[in-house]
Amino acid sequence: MAEPRDTGPGSTGPGSTDPVGELLTAYAAGPVRRVAVVGNAPLAPSAARADEIDAADLVLRCNSFVLDRPGEPRCQGSRVHGVVFSRGLLATEFSYARYSEVAYLVTEPSRIYARRPLARYVKEWPRWWPDDLGYLAVPNHRFTLPLLDALAEPWQEQVCVPTTGMMALWIARTCFPDADLCFAGFSMVDDPDQTSWRHQAGDVSPIGGAHHIGPEGALMRSWIDEGKARFLR
Repeated sequence: MAEPRDTGPGSTGPGSTDPVGELLTAYAAGPVRRVAVVGNAPLAPSAARADEIDAADLVLRCNSFVLDRPGEPRCQGSRVHGVVFSRGLLATEFSYARYSEVAYLVTEPSRIYARRPLARYVKEWPRWWPDDLGYLAVPNHRFTLPLLDALAEPWQEQVCVPTTGMMALWIARTCFPDADLCFAGFSMVDDPDQTSWRHQAGDVSPIGGAHHIGPEGALMRSWIDEGKARFLR
């Protein structure tokens, strides 16, 4: 499987001026040596898993994420430094609870198929967002297109849209290639043929036809097998 590629002026690393990496670094607990990415698949209670997630310098969560509640069995930890989300997320009680303290990255991978005027784009502000929510749009040329290449997706022939969780993992790998990366809550690692999602928040939804989770699961498994990421079960 292909690795995150250097696309030129926006590349990250020592001395980088990449805005996504800079924003996440600014919100991290300290120098980013350990990164945890948490998806939304159901997780059984595990204090050890929750501890490892919360010990990361940078914890990224996705869309309709949940956090451990006081007094309940610990599953996915309670820390969050960055949220990678789409405009269509179903908000949970945690989605915007600490929005002034967290970096928000909105992904728009489907925009590679529909180029809209900027004036129309900036008006598309979902009503459930906080009025003063600040966010950074994830550049498709920097992240989405290299990811589709790594997944060997024929995105120029058919609509292929990476899942938000896969985008979060790719952002972590691209921006912090030398960090210890762990991830949890990604069901496509073990079940790449599923046709619906079951979420930790309790809901179930069909998987959109543009999401090809088989290649995503294969890429994740290759990282695990090669020792480039650790999957927390």
